[in-house]
Amino acid sequence: MMCFSDFPFPEDFPNYMTHSRLLEYFRMYAEHFSLLRYIRFKTTVHSVRKRPDFSTTGQWDVVTETDETVESAIFDAVMVCSGHYAEPHLPLDSFPGIENRFRGQYLHSWEYKDSASFQGKRVLVLGVGNSGGDIAVEISRVAAQASNIFQVFLSTRSGTWVISRISDHGFPLDMMLTTRFNNCLENFLPSALMRWLRLKKFNTWFDHANYGLIPQKSTNLSLIVNDELPSCILCGAVVVKPNVKEFTESSAVFEDETVEENIDVVVFATGYNFSFPFLEESVRNICRSKYALYKYIFPPPLEKPTLAVLGLIQLTGSIMAGAELQARWATRVFKGLNQLPPANRLMAEVAKKQQHLIKQGLSNKENKIKMSYIGYMDEIASCVGVKPNMLLLFLKDPKLTLEVFFGPCTPCQYRLAGPGKWVGARNAILTQWHRALKPLRTRVIDDSSNHSSVFHWLTILGLPTLLCAGLLICKYSPQMWFPRVRLGAIPICKMGFMKGGM
Repeated sequence: MMCFSDFPFPEDFPNYMTHSRLLEYFRMYAEHFSLLRYIRFKTTVHSVRKRPDFSTTGQWDVVTETDETVESAIFDAVMVCSGHYAEPHLPLDSFPGIENRFRGQYLHSWEYKDSASFQGKRVLVLGVGNSGGDIAVEISRVAAQASNIFQVFLSTRSGTWVISRISDHGFPLDMMLTTRFNNCLENFLPSALMRWLRLKKFNTWFDHANYGLIPQKSTNLSLIVNDELPSCILCGAVVVKPNVKEFTESSAVFEDETVEENIDVVVFATGYNFSFPFLEESVRNICRSKYALYKYIFPPPLEKPTLAVLGLIQLTGSIMAGAELQARWATRVFKGLNQLPPANRLMAEVAKKQQHLIKQGLSNKENKIKMSYIGYMDEIASCVGVKPNMLLLFLKDPKLTLEVFFGPCTPCQYRLAGPGKWVGARNAILTQWHRALKPLRTRVIDDSSNHSSVFHWLTILGLPTLLCAGLLICKYSPQMWFPRVRLGAIPICKMGFMKGGM
């Protein structure tokens, strides 16, 4: 789900990889496409500024430093790829006493390397995002061996939904959820119904209210992926607490007036800020908000579209796949193969999105908003000319169409046609379930039946059948379906939904 669109992961790679295995994949990709000769490593960018003739050439003066050697060069185009996680967000002002009274240690999750230095200490983790959950679990596992009374305290202001990376029948979660069929349901069914179905699904694993994690005071659907956190809470190794009110010399006072004494370390898992200090001020001011960028990529007021900001997005799916598609579009715009609309249209679209945020009361929460993965990918793919045409694809290749629509929306779908078409895309899509299971089947089992695959397709095809049946029941007269109902009676129609998959 997160591989580059024309270079799938090797079959023996696990579905969820360690950072070292992912680095190995990056190196394989760079070697396969002979990219290393074009990359200058260990180079700091000091400044990126428009040239005096920018309005006609679109060129940039770029000052860099490599091995203490500073040099300037002229570039025809610039991609800014530093993403969201540029500067740690450390909100010390929101926690009175942390700077002038608390005698313990505090650090940001950005500084966290491993749990060895936390052994035997009482640790408070602030923030229950993915980093906060992972750090709390890891510290509790190691340090619990050193003390029977050791506990990690996980403080959350508004709570979160916790989901497992393992979905129905053991398949990876994103492969089961990120499908065009599910995306159609989200677009056509009422949003309130979809939200109810999601929350019901989240709570089937464990009741979040009983674990103190159920989200409150927030309209956003906040969730993290963590397989071990519920177990750690159940075992008492991690204790969920509300937001911290203040710190004393050695304790933390929470908003519910409870106090935890002898806190040794506070870990701020409070996220990041993005910034571009190397850009000249006029351009930097435009890029202060990702919603000020056209399609979250191009600064609209530039005379020439030769600057693109990549990866400054938060999707419900893979950021790698999204950034790659952004790069494909940006390079075509740089070359003049794709044209952007006139500046007034760019500004109008940006203003419309910003106004929409204000109406929803989300203008100050843009870092917490995640966009639909398939929706955004299709939007950019349309600009590139690589969005799959489902009707045309069905007429040419029905088997592939079923996999594209009902199966996981892998990046290879955007290599089936158009610029950059890859001949291996079809086979990669048709074999994606096999490749997902290959690293798991390390023990030979004699199983001549293929009931798991059959059940998978029955589940996929059965849901739309039930939906259509429900609509038919509601559409036709009650006498046809319920012959014993008296005239004038009001039929009651209940439409059910299959558990899972949404």
